[in-house]
Amino acid sequence: MTTRAEQATRWLVAVMCLAVVFRLACMVWLPLMDSTEARYGEIARKMFELGDWVTPWFDYGTPFWGKPPLSFWLTTTSFWILGVSEFAARLPHFLCMAGVAWIACSTARERPRDELLLAIALMAGAALFFVSAGAVMTDAELVVGTTLSMRGFWLALNGPRESAGRERLMLFAGLWIGLLAKGPLALVLVGLPIGAWAVSTRRLVETWRTFPWVRGLAATVLLAAPWYVAAELKTPGFLEYFLAGEHWHRFITPGWKGDRYGNAHQFPPGTIWLFAFAATLPWSVLLPVAALTWRTTTVSAPPRTREERTWLVYLACWTLAPLVFFTAARNIIWTYALPALPALALLCAAWLSRKVSHERASWLLAGGLVVLMLAVVAFGVHLYGSDTVNRKSAKALVSTWRASRTANEPLIFVGSRLQSASFYSDGAARLVSTSDQAAEQVAQRGGFVAMMREQCWANSRAHLLGRYGRYDLYHVDPSASEGPKTIGSHGAATTQLAICADDFGLHRGVNDER
Repeated sequence: MTTRAEQATRWLVAVMCLAVVFRLACMVWLPLMDSTEARYGEIARKMFELGDWVTPWFDYGTPFWGKPPLSFWLTTTSFWILGVSEFAARLPHFLCMAGVAWIACSTARERPRDELLLAIALMAGAALFFVSAGAVMTDAELVVGTTLSMRGFWLALNGPRESAGRERLMLFAGLWIGLLAKGPLALVLVGLPIGAWAVSTRRLVETWRTFPWVRGLAATVLLAAPWYVAAELKTPGFLEYFLAGEHWHRFITPGWKGDRYGNAHQFPPGTIWLFAFAATLPWSVLLPVAALTWRTTTVSAPPRTREERTWLVYLACWTLAPLVFFTAARNIIWTYALPALPALALLCAAWLSRKVSHERASWLLAGGLVVLMLAVVAFGVHLYGSDTVNRKSAKALVSTWRASRTANEPLIFVGSRLQSASFYSDGAARLVSTSDQAAEQVAQRGGFVAMMREQCWANSRAHLLGRYGRYDLYHVDPSASEGPKTIGSHGAATTQLAICADDFGLHRGVNDER
């Protein structure tokens, strides 16, 4: 006969499986979003197209110096196997986050199985973990590296003696992955919690003697260095920008203006803690409420052993280190909290296991996972209902261009171009600075022009095909006669189409009935 605890466990497992299927469905359903997903997806697509595995390219002729290539290598490999698509772009990152969950739980393999199940549910249900598991970013690969290093360190000291050598290798392998995923930041995100734990537990001497730090770090750097050297030789200036800009000025300089590919995301010091709160939703709300509700412990547990207390200190150092480090950072985004989530999930699972029965904990976490999925559904409804999806992705615009074009009519963006436009057009979407340049390119053969609604351009042979977020898409037919024209499905008749763009110093047109 099934007990209530077993029933709760089965429900939790079922909801977790549903969350996995739901996340995979989102990877197929949602278009690549600008700017992060589309940027990294397009960089990988260019790597796939050009066959250049050394230099990631932000645009044709413009190298991308912002990140090392590991995430692009994985995405490009996925394109090679599955073809270019949103799902293929996202799949490697989903697998990386699944690997993070496995590595974290294998680190705690001596903990009770029920506790590990709670930890997996906590990881899967944290908002940032759920988003990162299937978003085209570089953070998943970094967290694979940091989690592997933290596992290797712990098990080399506290695991079976016969596997200590392999675990020491895992420590340095994780650092190598981190160097190729994000750069020297990985050394800090691993070294800081290890150092804090060694000092707080008075095991600094043991930590130093157990690991071949000098030889291991030298070998790690030497194995990662060939790509760094090749990248600098191929596009000189990379090392200066990447090391001085991305690792120093981004951390120290408020509103750093040297970012070549976006903006610096300036926030006041300490904002990382607010990001951590958002990153762990809904647990950052549900668990404190549960703690207030469960004022008394409902399970009997033996006193914690010395080894268990040492383990909890290790998890606390692992959790707090990236948050403390980024407290002083002047330019951050919420993904900087991601390296803390595996340890935080293990820490919260240990607390839940001693606070309440597994049955109550399972129902709480199953409910939290359902809340998260409902929130994602609501977000998706908002994306499509408010046309936000077309402001964040050019997929629909490019699809209209593909379906409407004849021969080799180009797609031209004036002034600005979403990275997703390049991805979905296979790099064919052109960018020009002014409407005059667009007019020159479509004067003879015709073509499609995408302009933001604030822009101005008079062209009597342009036909409005549709509005996509901030952009209006026009088809220019040089063979069409001038004069009155019905503009697309909007049904506005005008003698002259005036596309307004004050930003380009042009005059606002007349007879614009849009």
